This record gives sequence, C-alpha cells and structure tokens, in this order.
Amino acid sequence: MFFIGNATAMLADNMEHVVSYWVLYQKFSSPALSGFAVISHWLPFLLFSIYVGGLTDRFDPRRMIQFGLLLFMGVSLAWGILFATGALQIWHAMVLLALHGIAGVFWTAPAQILVYDIVGARQLQSAVRSNATARFVGTMLGPAVGSVLMLTLKPATAMFVNMLIYLPLLLWLWKAPYGPKFRTVEPVAARAIRGFSDVFVTLREIAGNRTMVSMILLAGAASLFIGTAYQAQMPGFANLLGHGNPGVAYSVLLAADAAGALSAGLVLESRGLLSAKPRTALMLAALWCVSLGWFAVTARYWLAVPLLFTAGFMELAFGAMVQTLVQINAPPAIRGRVIGVFVMASLGMRTFSGITVGLIGNFIGIRGSLSLSSALLLLTVIGIYSFGRRQPAVADTWSGL
Repeated sequence: MFFIGNATAMLADNMEHVVSYWVLYQKFSSPALSGFAVISHWLPFLLFSIYVGGLTDRFDPRRMIQFGLLLFMGVSLAWGILFATGALQIWHAMVLLALHGIAGVFWTAPAQILVYDIVGARQLQSAVRSNATARFVGTMLGPAVGSVLMLTLKPATAMFVNMLIYLPLLLWLWKAPYGPKFRTVEPVAARAIRGFSDVFVTLREIAGNRTMVSMILLAGAASLFIGTAYQAQMPGFANLLGHGNPGVAYSVLLAADAAGALSAGLVLESRGLLSAKPRTALMLAALWCVSLGWFAVTARYWLAVPLLFTAGFMELAFGAMVQTLVQINAPPAIRGRVIGVFVMASLGMRTFSGITVGLIGNFIGIRGSLSLSSALLLLTVIGIYSFGRRQPAVADTWSGL
C-alpha cells in the first residue's frame, strides 16, 4: 500500500506540473517564471532537508508525510480556484510553486525513514528499488494523465481531481502500523535541531564510515553535474539528431530514458541482481556517465535511443543502491539527520544542474555541455573510488564488486 500510495502521489505531483506549467505559459509566457519553477522545485531540498531530517528523528514520519501531502493538496486546490476565477497573478504562481517544493521535502526524507521501518535492514535494497520503480511509474504516467485531464476537462477541474489523488496515501498513513511506536529498538534521546550546523555535525559523526561519505558524495556530484537537467535539453537533441519529425524523435528519446529506468527496477528486482556494494554503485554511476557522454556526441539516431535506454537503466540502478547503502549504514540515533543530508545532496544539488548542463550549453552547445558534465562526473567517480580504497578499514559495507 505504501508503494502504491507513493506511485499515485508521484502521479499527482507530475500531473500538477503539466497543468500548471501549461497555464502559466499561456497566461504569462515568461521564461523567468519558467526558470523560477525549476529553482523553486529543488531549492527547498537544498535549504530544508536537514531540518526535516532532524524533525524525523523526533516525530512520527507518517505525520510528516501527511503534512507534506496536505500541502500538496492545498496547492492543487489553490491552483484550481485561481484558474477557475481567472484571478491568477505572477506572485500567486511564485508562492504556490515554492510551497509545492517545500511539500516535496516533507514527503521525501520521512518516506525513506518509513521504508526502513516497514521492511527493516534485510529487505531494504529490495524495498528501495521497488519504491523507486513505483515512483518512476508515477513520474512517467503523470504527464500523460495530466495532459488527458487538461484536454477533456478544464485546467481548474483537472487540479481539483489532482487534489483527490493524494488521498489514498494520506488516509493509509493515518492507521499504518509503522513508525516510532512500533519500532522494536529502544527509542533514542531527542536532540536539538541546530539547522545548517547539523550538516557539519552529522558529517563529522559519520566521517569514519567511508561507505556513507562516499555515497553522499556520489549522490551530490551526480545531481550537481547532471541531475535531470539533460532531460530539459532533449528537444534540442531531437533537432540535432535530425531523424524525421522532431516531435516524434523527442517523444522516443524521453520514452527510451524512462523505459530504461523502469526496466532496471523490474529486471534487477525480479532476478535479485546486483546486491548493494559501494564499488558496484560507483561502477554503475561510471557507466551512466559513459552512456550520457556518448549520447551527447553521437550523430546517429539509431544509436542515441539505446544509449538513453542504458543511461536510464544505470541511473535507477545506482540511485537505488546509493540510497540503500546510506540507509543501512546510518546510525539509528541520527538516521533522520543522515537521510536529511543525503536528500540535500541527491536532490538539493539539482538546483545547480541547470547551470552545469543548461546555462553552459548556451556558450558551448548542448552536446558540449552534457559531454563535459559527464566527463567531470566520471572523474569525480574515479576520485571517490580512490578515496574509498585509501581510507583505513572500518566496520562498514565497503567491499568488492
């Protein structure tokens, strides 16, 4: 039920993007507002993940997820009312876009803690991979369902329907038998939340565990150098590849990336392949870099499609593995703070990927910016591998492939 609820909530999240972005484009045609929409989506993860992680150490993650879902529902309701009355102004849009980003923070970190509560350490990799696949299904279906609702209903009505899609997860969490009251371990003493200083305190406390440090560095570097910014450049790549109708080529390229990620979840989980090990995660991340770098420079459409499929496969495989390794190694007393730091790195750093892939692309072209970003990330992966090998052995899960 939790996985299904996360998939439907992700569906609603992406539906809201489709409808709201379309209406904002039609009403204001503002590139600056479009840029704000991207920044406001990821910046809250950078600014607030450590606070939410600290709160998760002290409060029930179910209630925190519910708070995030209520924010999502309130934003959808506000969009619907503003669309229906025609009263929408730019400042309304900016406030709602920011609240939507904040809602995502309250959903993401506590959800990772709750996954651990539900399945425990032994089945954690399976659960993380399954949950990532479920969320990716919602990510893929959201734009399609949102487009259909927008075409068959008015945008305002589509937003009211969107608000209701969050309800299954919200209601299930009300009585779900998980969380602090159901844990078999002894409760830990509550610690004060210091804000950003908690980032440095947490990193200092886990500094001896090279697995966690390496995986947090890998997540942050992947988000900083590439993140999801290359997907926004896909229309440009469709034109550069010059294969028939650019609109069809664009759709096929996006579908190839998504199909690769979905295949990773289904194949790896059904076959029980690739157990969570730091070096395996680094190898998969390196293959992701190579796939995207090769895609960036190829001029052959027939080669670009399988390269994007491979990139999508590797992205989900190493992303789920990194999250698993961080969760398994996180000390129970500061699990929420560790997850907060991880979310800050893995999602918050995407705020800057628009610069590394997008803005630089204005100067050297999108082929050059994506290939450069892939090369820089590959060098970082090699550096992280060297860091892991040179550190003195500690009691963590760093091991061979």
